Amino acid sequence: MKLSMTIGAIAVATASAFTTSFMPTNLRGVSSQSSLQMALAEGETPIVIGLAADSGCGKSTFMRRVTSTFGGEQCGPLGGGFGNGGWETNTLVSDMATVICLDDYHLNDREGRKVSGLTALNTAEQKFDLMYEHVKALKDGQSVMKPIYNHVNGTLDTPEEITPTPVIIIEGLHPFVDERVRELIDFSLYLDISPEVKLNWKIQRDMEERGHSLESIMASIEARKPDFDAYIEPQKEFADYVIEVLPTDLDPEDKSTLKVRAIQKKGVADFTPTYLMDEGSEIEWTPSADKLSSPAPGLKLKYSQEQYFGNDVAVVEMDGSFDNIQELVYVESNLGNTNSKFYGEITQAMLSLADSPGSNNGTGLMQTLAAFAIRELYNKKAASAKLAATAAAASA
Repeated sequence: MKLSMTIGAIAVATASAFTTSFMPTNLRGVSSQSSLQMALAEGETPIVIGLAADSGCGKSTFMRRVTSTFGGEQCGPLGGGFGNGGWETNTLVSDMATVICLDDYHLNDREGRKVSGLTALNTAEQKFDLMYEHVKALKDGQSVMKPIYNHVNGTLDTPEEITPTPVIIIEGLHPFVDERVRELIDFSLYLDISPEVKLNWKIQRDMEERGHSLESIMASIEARKPDFDAYIEPQKEFADYVIEVLPTDLDPEDKSTLKVRAIQKKGVADFTPTYLMDEGSEIEWTPSADKLSSPAPGLKLKYSQEQYFGNDVAVVEMDGSFDNIQELVYVESNLGNTNSKFYGEITQAMLSLADSPGSNNGTGLMQTLAAFAIRELYNKKAASAKLAATAAAASA
């Protein structure tokens, strides 16, 4: 009980601080982007993180978990949006990270795609040369003028200036298609949402919230499926970390409970996979209901060693959901290689985004573990660069 109250007290402060974390800059009295963004240290090379996923798969929530993990003051949308005296933008910035939406590299606007007859998922509708040039320039510490795809009206708007920060995240439909871009990426992630879960999510959003018919929803999914299968899904082969979201195995009639798997590639530089209880083992665990309460059909965790596209991977799995995020510290205490700074930090991070989708199941947990892995990867690379610079200065 004391531990639960302590975690809760920490989270209240964290959640309070987070309420302004993605507020537009001019609403927070910030005069410019540069006053918040951290300048690169002399000779520092930004790390580049790639995140691939289909539309509506939780990329935005994941990016909030990643950027909040780095701490510091955060500002949110680069331009603030038209309603706040700025411009419409897809770019998120903080003092440590810049998140670039790859939709901004669409070849055509919405009307242009009607003429071409191609969807935005088709690689022919993406400016890969420009994407590569910009990612390389940012990694070299140079600013770029990036185009903007306006999701509100489907137009290509006036480009915006992007200044490199220590962490550059590119997210969207095609981050791993171009081999040149893949070579610039330090760590790659893929959000793999099963067709059944996608359908359930889309029905909930479009039918229950927007009044669309089931027929129109099914038609929309079927229309996208060929291009998704051809251009998006094959990219998971290149991912170092895959978050796989599936229907629960605990009850075949349950359409809302999820089984979530973190598929972690072994042998990746500066990354050590998280494990459950005993590294390298095969484990199935049902947590005590007295320590972690969960609604029907219950909750189970699993840890296994598998092969994924010919690579050795370690898989941590959570099937089911939990009632009280504070009790997640019980699960956290049985995880190793979490890259947390202190006991209870995973639970604290989950509590700080308690209202975000997936915060009561494995989706939020695996995203948080991935966010911590990215932070640790940055810290290791920054430390290595500092040592190299010190050695170079000593030998000069």
